[in-house]
Amino acid sequence: MSVAVVTGANGFVGSHLVDLLLEKKEEVHCIVRKTSNLQWLEGKNVTLHTCGLADLEALKPIMQQADFVYHIAGVVSSKTKEGFYKGNVGTTKNVLEACLGAKHLKKVLITSSLAATGPTKRGHPVSETSPLNPVTTYGFSKQEQEKVAHSYDDRLPITIIRPPAVYGPRESEIFLFFKTINSGLFTQVGFDEKSLSLVHGKDLVNGMWLAANSDKSTGETYFIGSHPAEYDWPLVGKISAEAVGKKILTLKVPHTLLYIVGGVSQFFGKFSKKPPTLSIEKASEISQSSWSCSSQKAMDELGYKEQYTIKEGIEETITWYKQQKWLK
Repeated sequence: MSVAVVTGANGFVGSHLVDLLLEKKEEVHCIVRKTSNLQWLEGKNVTLHTCGLADLEALKPIMQQADFVYHIAGVVSSKTKEGFYKGNVGTTKNVLEACLGAKHLKKVLITSSLAATGPTKRGHPVSETSPLNPVTTYGFSKQEQEKVAHSYDDRLPITIIRPPAVYGPRESEIFLFFKTINSGLFTQVGFDEKSLSLVHGKDLVNGMWLAANSDKSTGETYFIGSHPAEYDWPLVGKISAEAVGKKILTLKVPHTLLYIVGGVSQFFGKFSKKPPTLSIEKASEISQSSWSCSSQKAMDELGYKEQYTIKEGIEETITWYKQQKWLK
């Protein structure tokens, strides 16, 4: 029985990975914090370690027993640059340091993001050979995370995964989009056509497992996304509206207005403990023509293949939201 260690195991992607690892009959160890919400891990045959990722000495004995380490934990929103770098770069360095010298370690899988590569033009999805051109602090922190990971290539069997936007049951960020659709409104930013890659959470973790168990993947980077590589936003809106059973009104928001709202939100966010949902950086991110990536390398080298079409995935996700009463 392989021993798998998962950081961020209590989160959306991490909990789906835990489910898959248990299906594969692996011994699963979950690194969480004492304050973590363990809703998605309740009743599952896992070993919990509440040390978090800041305590290197506490991490070492956990990592030393691992066959596979899946580092998923990270920071996606922060009020400061330091918060992003501490949560995405500092924790990654601790995980890698704790893995050094592990006798049975076969793979350390680092979860980066499409944000490290940055946006692209519609119809031109990025690939693993595309230059890194992040446009947000989060993206720059993920770029630095990858740089740190590569500094251990000569000592550890490392694979980097870059997911695009991820949706599915248990997800709470893109959920806001579905919630707006459920209210009968589809907000389209700008007057040009925009596109993105979307991957179902269960497809992503399957791709992660394939990468971790591949002999070809050490030292490599893979996008685990959708095929086709990009979907137009109006199509996603149409499928979502059909799934919730609502007619929708399309509201086009000019980029200028988005930046103004982002600036105001960012200003008032200074007086809140939590980072604002919309900021100037977020407005810049949303205004891009396309956030899309090609998963061809993962398909060719790992045998990765999506199990969910975009229609099937959104329908399943909407059904789950309704069952959980996130949507009425």
